[in-house]
Amino acid sequence: MVGGGVRRRPGWVWAGVGAVLVSAVGFTVIAADLSGRTDVLVLARDVPAGAALTARDLRTVKVAAEAGVVPVADTAKVLGKQARVPLVAGSLLSGRQMGEAADFPPAGWSQVPLAVEAGGSPPDLTRGKRIAVVAGPGGLPAAAGRDDEEAAGPAPVLGTVTGVQAPESTGGVRVVTVLVETSAARRAAAMEHPRIVVISAKGREAL
Repeated sequence: MVGGGVRRRPGWVWAGVGAVLVSAVGFTVIAADLSGRTDVLVLARDVPAGAALTARDLRTVKVAAEAGVVPVADTAKVLGKQARVPLVAGSLLSGRQMGEAADFPPAGWSQVPLAVEAGGSPPDLTRGKRIAVVAGPGGLPAAAGRDDEEAAGPAPVLGTVTGVQAPESTGGVRVVTVLVETSAARRAAAMEHPRIVVISAKGREAL
């Protein structure tokens, strides 16, 4: 349990991160049975920020879509462009997500890949989840001469999941990439046996 050990952050901090992640996830496919549907581009697979978009990354779908998504007729305009943010399979492609260079992570934030052991994170962990990174049993950073506060363990690091890599074998380690404030990135990376705890919208551990 993280409980009171996790300090609540001001709402504007998470609002800013949320805006970035909404941009990364893209537009939701609208499956409503409406007239005036248009053939638009959808991500066929995940595309990391900075990667050039190829035809194999895309598929088409006919939807009643809002302005901003890329119609099939404009496919040539986005091929070869770089993803400004991580693109998620199944989301509609927006022209604003493509450019000449990556624009992720945003200023003041860093991505930290964590090696999470079996049982150290929820099995259904997905991108976009607000989480706290906490040190597992025996997971205190190795350092001599720690004072009492340090001996109690490093403070949890709040962040947002931006990537989850499946373990290579059953019960193996999986890599979870987390977007955290740059000032806390070193602390998160230094945790041994890190655990991932999902945080609800109210800033408490999700049960």
